[in-house]
Amino acid sequence: MIKQARLAPLSQQQVENYERDGFIVLRKACSDDLIDAYNAHIHSIRSADLEHMPAWARPQRGSMEFPEHMRFAVRLFNPHLHDGFSLQMMKLPVVRGALAQLLGDEAVGVQSMYFYKEPGSPGQAAHQDYYYIRNDPNTLIAAWVAMERVDTENGCLWAIPGSHKLGLLDHGKVKNLEEHEAWTYETEGADLSKEVPLEMEKGDIVIFHNLLIHSSNRNRSADRWRRSYVCHYIRHDSSIVREDLKKKIALE
Repeated sequence: MIKQARLAPLSQQQVENYERDGFIVLRKACSDDLIDAYNAHIHSIRSADLEHMPAWARPQRGSMEFPEHMRFAVRLFNPHLHDGFSLQMMKLPVVRGALAQLLGDEAVGVQSMYFYKEPGSPGQAAHQDYYYIRNDPNTLIAAWVAMERVDTENGCLWAIPGSHKLGLLDHGKVKNLEEHEAWTYETEGADLSKEVPLEMEKGDIVIFHNLLIHSSNRNRSADRWRRSYVCHYIRHDSSIVREDLKKKIALE
């Protein structure tokens, strides 16, 4: 088998921007055809009759019972462990190459999530990914793929540029339950007036540092979803503390 050369998609300016801001956006990194095909694939899995829906795709931890309105209301957690298409989306060559440039070595995948975020659904309060995914040495990076246009109306990401340089902040209970999910935690002491919206087109990918303070707001659109596919990666020689995320996925 011929080993495929690793891409180096980032310019020196993009690398410097990442180091300064804690994130970069790769515009149209995925084709519309690929995004449409993956969205349709996930929709077909979640649309199946319960009898034929795989346990990992059911909204309530494999349960054979759930309210119909929740069919597309809850994220899919770690679909890459069960589904070939999701695994290949984790291994996007442009992401593999960008991560290698930022980390100085090969990355491996450790977590994936497909978010539906239907109209009216809440967002997630400001947080840092490292709070949830401790790793040693700390090399965690996220790649967030916009599966359709995302903007301030339908609940795009917001981030504080440069906040990854603050280190890990304390996290406490979510304060604004009208805007954010109650079961998560939010950073304490962060100046959220410095957050900027990361509006993206379908196929854009934002790559961000695990200490970047970021959030999302409620989807205020009447009929627009905000679907996204988010994967977390570490450098191949790092280790995850959590037992459920210890499996490393090679990106070759």
